[in-house]
Amino acid sequence: MPKLWNETIDAHRRAVRDATLDTTAALVAEHGLLSVTMSKIAEETGIGRATLYKYFSDVEAILVAWHERQVAGHLEHLITIRDQAGDAGEKLKAVLEAYAFISHEHYGTELAARLHRGEHVARAQQRLSHLIRDLLTEGARIGDIRDDIAPGELAIFCLHALAAASSLPSKAAVRRLVAVTLAGLRPLRASRR
Repeated sequence: MPKLWNETIDAHRRAVRDATLDTTAALVAEHGLLSVTMSKIAEETGIGRATLYKYFSDVEAILVAWHERQVAGHLEHLITIRDQAGDAGEKLKAVLEAYAFISHEHYGTELAARLHRGEHVARAQQRLSHLIRDLLTEGARIGDIRDDIAPGELAIFCLHALAAASSLPSKAAVRRLVAVTLAGLRPLRASRR
C-alpha cells in the first residue's frame, strides 16, 4: 500500500480510538460506571458495535486505555513543567506542585479507584519517581536538598506526602502541603545537634 494510504488509515484508527475513549469517559462521568455499555458507547461514538469490538473487548478495556492516555498526559505535563522551570530548586518546586494539583483534581472518584491498580500505573509511578529522584539528586549536588538521605527515598517521601493532596479541601491547602514537603527536603543545619 502507498505510504499516504497507510498514514490515512492510521490517522483514522487513532481518531476512532480517541473518540471512543473520550465518549466512554464522558458517559461514565454522566451516568456512572455501571450504566455504560458497549452498545451505548458505539451509539454515542457513531460507530458500529462490530467496529468497536475490533478496537476493544469490553468497557473495562476502554477505560484502562483511557486511563493510560490520561496518565501519560500527566507525565508529559510534569516533564514540560520541569523543562520550563529555572534552576534545580524551581524545577523541583514546580513539578511537586503540579503533581500535587493533579492528585487534588483527579483522585477520589470511583473510576480512579478502579483504574489505579493496573500495570500502567506502576510503570507511570516508577517514571514519576525517577523524575523526582533526578531533580532531588541535582538539588543535593548543589546543596539545596539534604544529602543525608538517598534521593530515591526522598522521592518516595515526596510522592506519599503529596498523595494527601487528594483529600485536601482547597488549592491553598495543596500549596501549603507542597511547602511542608519542600521544607522536609532542605539540608539539615550544621548548628542543629
